[in-house]
Amino acid sequence: MGSAVVLYTWMVRGHLHPMVQLAGRLAGHGVHVTVAIADVPSSGDSPNTVARLSASYPSVSFHLLPPATARSGDEADPDADPFITLIADLRATNPALIAFVRSLPSVKALVLDFFCGCALDAAEELGLLAYLFFTSGASPLAAYLHIPVMRPGVSFGDMGRSLLHFPGVHPVPASDLPEVLLGPHNEQYKATIGLFEQLARPKGILANTFEWLEPRAVKAIQEGGPRPGEPVPRLFCVGPLVGEERGTGGKHECLTWLDARPARSVVFLCFGSASSVPAEQLREIAAGLERSGHAFLWAVRAPVAPDADSTKRFDGREEAALEALLPEGFLDRTRGRGLVVPAWAPQVEVLRHPATGAFVTHCGWNSTLEAVTAGVPMVCWPMYAEQRLNKVFVTEGMKLGVVMEGYDEAVVKAEEVEAKVRLVMESQQGKELRERAAAAKDMAAAALDIGGSSTAAFVDFLNSLEGARLKGSDEATARGRVSV
Repeated sequence: MGSAVVLYTWMVRGHLHPMVQLAGRLAGHGVHVTVAIADVPSSGDSPNTVARLSASYPSVSFHLLPPATARSGDEADPDADPFITLIADLRATNPALIAFVRSLPSVKALVLDFFCGCALDAAEELGLLAYLFFTSGASPLAAYLHIPVMRPGVSFGDMGRSLLHFPGVHPVPASDLPEVLLGPHNEQYKATIGLFEQLARPKGILANTFEWLEPRAVKAIQEGGPRPGEPVPRLFCVGPLVGEERGTGGKHECLTWLDARPARSVVFLCFGSASSVPAEQLREIAAGLERSGHAFLWAVRAPVAPDADSTKRFDGREEAALEALLPEGFLDRTRGRGLVVPAWAPQVEVLRHPATGAFVTHCGWNSTLEAVTAGVPMVCWPMYAEQRLNKVFVTEGMKLGVVMEGYDEAVVKAEEVEAKVRLVMESQQGKELRERAAAAKDMAAAALDIGGSSTAAFVDFLNSLEGARLKGSDEATARGRVSV
């Protein structure tokens, strides 16, 4: 394929990582692919991140677009809403994106992260095909397509746990929508609805999921949109886009520790790269784990202030002062059957380790897919953003996990932590969860195999770029190369 494709995302791990996985798939198929990254002011050490990615993915080009504030010369407002600032910064990056794309030869299309949808205007100015990459699954996508046309003027926050019915997905309590939709119809709310409305604009939407995992949602999207006569862009389910983090050095100590544990005997707890819980909650988790009697591996992040900007927590691996954060004597009493690591663990490798038997997770979509592809059942403890939606879909739709009750209260008690660990590790329901998780793992692998649904969708996406369908042996070759 002689034409180039530019993928456009922003510097936060939950969006950057799956976009890089997509870039690797494209490059493996012979596409000239460049990942353009918006260097929003809250990004952190962006140049070093890009350098690591360039070294790890030599077949992909990476380009860091300059920060919007640096171009405008404006001083950042410390009191500005971080979400509104992010959207404004991404929109202000359009001129730099346009200039960069014009500097490249033979660009065929732009593939834009969902949050970077303002660059659909840039694609129009450039005269390029535009696609959105939705880093979550088909179920939230189905919901987001319909939210803009639902009962205008009604505050979802006033509906409590009243059930919302979206085509193709399990009924969702209103209180499980992203927090930005639960408050007043302010600038945050309007900006979010604007993100949802842009879903109708691109030529197609690539979703990081596979058909077996969310068949009803996929079917509902394919059958049409919420507005009569307005078609929905074509959906390409190209996931699961999951890969080990490259260039992180030698074998982590926790993997050596897992090597000595029996199969499916360890509960793994990790709440993502941008989540932390208060000190009081850490103590409740510790007490519940200790009472459960089960082996555990726990990645503990130091608590941050409740009002801290979540985008500034990206990729922080500061070491937590474990002795001070956990109950007195906890580490000594659980030594041998438990391991606590500060801040970070190689999650993909841990989940794929034979000793891992359950995953207590915040339900970020990347973490969810990593559990699915590893065949590990989940205990769902959502924290923010769309994670409460994912909790509904994982537990009620996919039947791959259970809910940590109290997730929406101030503190989840130790008794609940103990009960859910025992349920997944000991009970008949836990056995059924493990069996379904094992089936999901097999189906995820099949989706990416030659002839699998995601491989076929990926080839269809490439064909849509070229405007002509691959034929015969060329298509078979393409499917084989895409599945690598």
